[in-house]
Amino acid sequence: MGALHCHGADLEGQPDWRSAGPDGVLPAPPHDETGHTWHHPDGVLFDYTKLGGKAALALQGVEFESGMPGFGDQLSDAEIWNIIAYIQSTWPERQRAIQAERSADQRQQEGN
Repeated sequence: MGALHCHGADLEGQPDWRSAGPDGVLPAPPHDETGHTWHHPDGVLFDYTKLGGKAALALQGVEFESGMPGFGDQLSDAEIWNIIAYIQSTWPERQRAIQAERSADQRQQEGN
């Protein structure tokens, strides 16, 4: 299942994305400004895409059954960063600015 199938060609996500399905897994959220992708710093978005949701959240000490698979075996790091940059390019200026500030804060905390 590719990202376009899950998150939509227009980044609109799946219907009822805030409500877990019968399996307890949340549907794919939108990546446009109506979703929560822009709430997360770049490093989290990268890990989520490369490792998958469950593994990325486990790195943060969170146990969560995510439906997001990891794409690290299908995409290079550069391709993942390009996808993130494309998604960010669709956000309004306010969301881009907030997300960029959170990314800078994360880099500073990590000493990069």
